[in-house]
Amino acid sequence: MADRGSSALRPEHPIERSLPHLVEEFGLEQRGLPVSEVVSGITLSSHDVVPGDLYVGLAGKRHHGARFAEAAREAGAVAILTDDEGAEIAADAGLPIIVTPEPRLALGELAAWIYRTREEPPTMFGVTGTNGKTSVAYLLEAILRQLGVVAGISTTAERRIGDEVIVSKLTTPEATEIHAMLARMREADVRSVVLEVSAQAITQHRVDGIVFDVVGFTNLTHDHLDDYETMDVYYAAKRELFQPDRARRGVVMVDGDWGGRLAQESRIPITTIATDPAADAEWTLTIDEERPERTTFTLRGPDHRTLTTSVPLLGAYMAANAALAIVMLVESGFDLDAIAHALNIAHDAEGTEIHDDGFVAGIDVYIPGRAEKVSGESGPIVYIDYGHSPDAFTSTLESIRRVSDGRVIMLFGADGDRDPSKREEMGAIAARLADAVVVTDFHPRFEDPASIRAALIAGAKRAVPDREIHEVPDPRAAFRTALSLAGEGDVILYAGPGHEDYHEVAGERIPYSARDDARSALHEHGWL
Repeated sequence: MADRGSSALRPEHPIERSLPHLVEEFGLEQRGLPVSEVVSGITLSSHDVVPGDLYVGLAGKRHHGARFAEAAREAGAVAILTDDEGAEIAADAGLPIIVTPEPRLALGELAAWIYRTREEPPTMFGVTGTNGKTSVAYLLEAILRQLGVVAGISTTAERRIGDEVIVSKLTTPEATEIHAMLARMREADVRSVVLEVSAQAITQHRVDGIVFDVVGFTNLTHDHLDDYETMDVYYAAKRELFQPDRARRGVVMVDGDWGGRLAQESRIPITTIATDPAADAEWTLTIDEERPERTTFTLRGPDHRTLTTSVPLLGAYMAANAALAIVMLVESGFDLDAIAHALNIAHDAEGTEIHDDGFVAGIDVYIPGRAEKVSGESGPIVYIDYGHSPDAFTSTLESIRRVSDGRVIMLFGADGDRDPSKREEMGAIAARLADAVVVTDFHPRFEDPASIRAALIAGAKRAVPDREIHEVPDPRAAFRTALSLAGEGDVILYAGPGHEDYHEVAGERIPYSARDDARSALHEHGWL
C-alpha cells in the first residue's frame, strides 16, 4: 500500500466525491472561502492528512482540533469541518470552513458517504462485552478463513487485511478510520469484516454509519467504571448496539444476568447461548475435554443440530468464545454442517485430506496475548494474558486449576488513571485462586504506582491473610521473581500486558513486551 502519511488503513485508489454535494446532502453550513470541487478522504488528525482530505477539527480535553487547521492545509486538506468555536479558531487558516453544531455526531455518516461504504457492503460482524471480545473476533476471522472466505478484522491488538497488518491504537477505531479501512478492504475483495466494538466506541459514535449483519455479546462484568457511572450505565452503552439502526440480528451469551436482560430488552431478533445445558437458551455448550493447550467442546442447537470441535487454547471460557463465534456465523447464513466440515478436516504430510469420523481438528487460530503459552516442553508453563478485570482473572485462574496439579503463581498489576474500584477485588481473586502472588507495575501512567500496588496487595491480604505475596515494581524483575518461585509442572500466569509492546509511565511509552521478556527469562533459566 502506498505511504499516505498515516498509520491507518486507507484505500489505495480513493474515489473522489463532490464536496459541494456533501455540503448540500447533509445540510451543512459553508463559511469563508468557497469549497473545492472534490474530496477523497476524511480524518481527525492533522498528522494523518493527505491531499484531498476533509480535515475534522473537534473540541478536545486540552485543545480544539481547529488549532491545527493550518497544518492540515499545508498537508493537502481541501476544507475543515468543525463547530462554531472551531470556525472562529480556523478563520485565518486559509481553508474553506464547513460548520455543523456537533461534528462528532456527523462523522460516521460523512465518512460512509465519502468512502461509499454502504454500497455493496461486506457481511459485517460486531462483537461487544467486557471480556472475550478480541478472542471472539479472532475466532470468527479464523473460521471464516477455514470456510474459504476472505475476511478483514479489527481488534484491540491489530487491524488486518490478509498479510497487511497495523497495530491498533484504540479497541475500535474512530469512525473516519473505520470507513477508510472498509474502503481498503473492499479493494482487497474482502467479503466479511469482524469489528471489536467497545462501549466507548458506541457512546463516542465510532461505529456510526455501519449496520452490522450480526452482533455478539460475551458478558458484562466490573470494568470501565471510570467512564461509566454505574454498571447500569455501562450496560446501557452496550445495549445500544442491539438496536435496529445498528444491527440486523444478535447472538447473546446468557450465562450472566446482564446477558439475560439484554436478550429481553434487545430490539432486534436475538439468538441465545449458554454454557449450562439446563439453561433456557437456544444453543448450549458442553466441555468435553480441557488440556493446557487445547479445549474440546460440543455445541448443541435447535432441531438437534450439534457440532463437536476444539480450540488450541486454554479454558472453558475460550470454548464459550468459540461457540459464540460459531452461532454468529450460523445467524449470518452459514450452515452448521458446513462449518463442522471446514473445522474438522485433517491433512497428511502431503496436504491430502484424511477422512476419519473420530478426528477433531478444530479451529486454526492464534490470538496474540490471550492465555498465550510462551514456555517450552520443560519447566513451568507460562501464560501471557491481556485480562485486567476481576472476571478475567477468575476465568483464567479457574481454567488453569482444572488442567494443572502444580503450583500457580499469579503476576499482575493494574492500570493507572483507570477504574480504581476494581483493584482490591483483582488482588483478592489472585490471592484466592493462586498459590503465590507477585504484584508489579502495569501502565501506571500519571498515577503513583506505589498506591496502585498497595490497593492490589490490600485486596489480596484481606482475602487470604497468609498468602505468599511479593511486591516487585519493575516488570522484568517481577517476572524473574515469579519464575524463581516455579518449578517443573508449575504454572505462571502473567496477566495484563497481553499483546502490548510498551509500558506507559508518566506519558512515556517505554518499549516492553511481556511475551519477549518471558521467553528471554525462560531461556536464561535453560527452559526454552
